[in-house]
Amino acid sequence: MDKMIARFPAQLGEALEIAQKIELKKHASPLRSVFISGLGGSGIGGGFVQDFVRSTCKLPVVVSKGYQAPAWVNKHTLAICSSYSGNTEETLSTFEQLTSTGAKIVCIASGGKLIELAKKHGYDYVQLPGGWSSPRACLGYSVVAQLGVFRAAKLIPGKLLNNVATAQKRLTQDQASIQKHARKIAGFLVGKTPVLYIADHAEAVAVRWRQQINENAKMLCWHHVIPEMNHNELVGWRDQRPDVAVIWLRNHDDYQRTAIRTDINKDIVEHYTQTSIEVFSKGKSQIEKALWLVHLGDWMSIYLAELRKVDPVEIKVIDFLKGELAKV
Repeated sequence: MDKMIARFPAQLGEALEIAQKIELKKHASPLRSVFISGLGGSGIGGGFVQDFVRSTCKLPVVVSKGYQAPAWVNKHTLAICSSYSGNTEETLSTFEQLTSTGAKIVCIASGGKLIELAKKHGYDYVQLPGGWSSPRACLGYSVVAQLGVFRAAKLIPGKLLNNVATAQKRLTQDQASIQKHARKIAGFLVGKTPVLYIADHAEAVAVRWRQQINENAKMLCWHHVIPEMNHNELVGWRDQRPDVAVIWLRNHDDYQRTAIRTDINKDIVEHYTQTSIEVFSKGKSQIEKALWLVHLGDWMSIYLAELRKVDPVEIKVIDFLKGELAKV
């Protein structure tokens, strides 16, 4: 896993080359909505894209992480099915439902049934490089390929992909310092339950941190967004919780009122836990900042796994679940 994470900057470069070459067949109906289906590493890829295109894409973008396509999907919808393996059960179920809607379907996978079905039905598809044993380590492919589809559909400007290129350069340059920072954060989390808070426009970053802590470090974790948590979860901070470690994931240009709320929340929460860590992103664009935090969190989860003496690649319980599902 550490070797796969170390390759993340290079993976972004490979993904950019793929994204720049994406061309879509002409669709008869104008697009008025975007629907993305994906689970796990592919699902969080859709979450990042949803965050990244919010200020430039004029169509509503919805990400689904289940079996069913919503009733509103129609011939005016760009429907992206993303599964690194190409065999994700829920995404394949959604794909089958989409085929009768008239939607503009684009499949993204390294192979598997999803690519086979795309070829069979004549749908557009983006084939990603194979050979990665852990789909969660392929986030760069997922995010950038989906951005490439948006660009090819003329829903976003090309500058977003340029921002990915800038992020790649920064991550390559900052790799050593990111690892050092990540190791320090991991040390604070041993023996505690991590709680992540972040501004609502960047929720995908917190979701990624939570998922990596879950899968790589084999730990429970939860996250929430500000300001929403001010209307509910904040009231739950009432008792001393020395077993909880709070991480505030922040950007220097977060919306002003959100930043003020975060400062106040931090003062309140620190009355109930001794472990409270602020982590500020680096970079200029939203994409650059988010990918910097992603790389930091990925490395942190590896060091946390080391400290807990667990194998970050192993996911036996998920394999067991799939085996039991296969019997039904």
